[in-house]
Amino acid sequence: MGIPKFDPPEEEIKKLLSHIAMICLSEEFQSLKLELETIYNQSNVENVRLTAFQDALYSFLAQEEDEQSYQSHVY
Repeated sequence: MGIPKFDPPEEEIKKLLSHIAMICLSEEFQSLKLELETIYNQSNVENVRLTAFQDALYSFLAQEEDEQSYQSHVY
C-alpha cells in the first residue's frame, strides 16, 4: 500500500490562492497581524513578521473552517 497521490486541479489551486490573497488584504487580517507583531516583539519571538503573518493567516483559516463545520451541523 502506497501513499495516495493528491494533485488538485490547477483551478482549485488558483481559487485557494485567490481566497488567501483576499484574506491577507483585509483590514481585519492586517490589524491582527500588526497586533501579533507588537506582542511578539515584546516577547522576543524570532522572525516576528513572518510568525505574526503565519499565525494571523492560520487564525483566519481555522475560523472559516469552524464556521463551515458549524453550518454543516445546523442543517
